Amino acid sequence: MKKTSIILGVSIALLSLALTGCPERIRIGDISRDPGRYHDKEVTVAGRVVRSYGGAGAGVYEVDDGTGTIWVATEKYGVPTKDTYIGVTGRVVPGVTWAGKNYGNGMRETRRRTHDTR
Repeated sequence: MKKTSIILGVSIALLSLALTGCPERIRIGDISRDPGRYHDKEVTVAGRVVRSYGGAGAGVYEVDDGTGTIWVATEKYGVPTKDTYIGVTGRVVPGVTWAGKNYGNGMRETRRRTHDTR
């Protein structure tokens, strides 16, 4: 019984450490509605790449999660192709607010996971 308790305790501790390092997944629509809440915070969004532009390993791409779209700037990982499903983590950077609507919010990518469905 003692060995089982130790294994269970170590497993719970490792799982807790793993979960604390992962930012919560946020809907893009929530970022667009309240960009000040997420300004300069690390968030994770997931969706489909609808546009991408880049070269020499850097560029920008637009992600759509069904609640909105957001542009993501990348400097390390290259630009994913259109229609790639992606989970991306990064820091939210401000856009422009005009007449109560936000334009141009974006993210600076820190890490990503892709799933190509082709």
